[in-house]
Amino acid sequence: MRVHIATDHAAFEEKKALVERLQQAGHDVVDHGAHEYDAEDDYPDFIIPCAEAVVGEPGSLGIVLGGSGNGEQIAANKVTGVRAALAYNTELAKLSREHNNANVLSLGGRMNSIDECWAMVEVFLATEFAGVARHQRRIDKMAAYEASRPGQAS
Repeated sequence: MRVHIATDHAAFEEKKALVERLQQAGHDVVDHGAHEYDAEDDYPDFIIPCAEAVVGEPGSLGIVLGGSGNGEQIAANKVTGVRAALAYNTELAKLSREHNNANVLSLGGRMNSIDECWAMVEVFLATEFAGVARHQRRIDKMAAYEASRPGQAS
C-alpha cells in the first residue's frame, strides 16, 4: 500500500522509525518530511503536502505525527477530501477507518511510545471501512458541506 507520512521536529525520530517499519512491512512509503531535525520548523509545511498527496492518490493513506498530534490533525483536515483522525490507542485507530473511513491517521509522538504508534499504524492500515449505511450517510453529509463552501471544487 502507498503510505504518505509527515512530521515536524516534535516527532522526527518517531517518523524515521515508522518509515523503516513500514518499508520492512512492504509498504510503498512517501516521506514528506521533515527530512532533518529543526526545532524551529512548522508542521503545516509538511502535513499539508502529505494530506494533499493522499487526496491526490485515491487508495493511499497518510500518517501525520507531531508532539500531540492535535495540530497535525487540524492541518490535515484543512485539505479538501481529508478525513484525519487523531488516535491514542488501537481502538481509536480501528474505529477511524471502520466508521469514518479516515484516510489520514494523526499520532502524538510525545503521547505514545514508538511501539504503540506502530501498533496504531498497523491497525489503521489493515482496517477497511465497514460501509454501513449510517456511516456512509454521515461521510456524505460532510463531503457535501465541504463541496458547498466558497472556493471548493465540487
